[in-house]
Amino acid sequence: MFRPKIPTMPTPTGLVTPPAVVQPTVVQTVQQQPLAPVTPARPTIQITPGTALAVIGAGTAVVLVVGTVLVSMLLATAVTAASVAVCAVVVRSLIASSAKRR
Repeated sequence: MFRPKIPTMPTPTGLVTPPAVVQPTVVQTVQQQPLAPVTPARPTIQITPGTALAVIGAGTAVVLVVGTVLVSMLLATAVTAASVAVCAVVVRSLIASSAKRR
């Protein structure tokens, strides 16, 4: 059940056709007329000073929001680490004081 079954390659049966023979052909060059310039399907985007200001403002807002989130996550990690360290010191002192009483 857990042994892989390797398929065997069956031998060809019936008539086997030989490979087709390719005859070399002569390449003929044809002069082509230059194509007329094609107008783009989409209009080009023109950035006005107002749009540039809006894009810069939006980018600045995104950077500030992402920075605030990252700094708050770092601060939360630091506060958690400090509280765990304080708890470790308290537990260590309790264990040490109980060992001295015995």
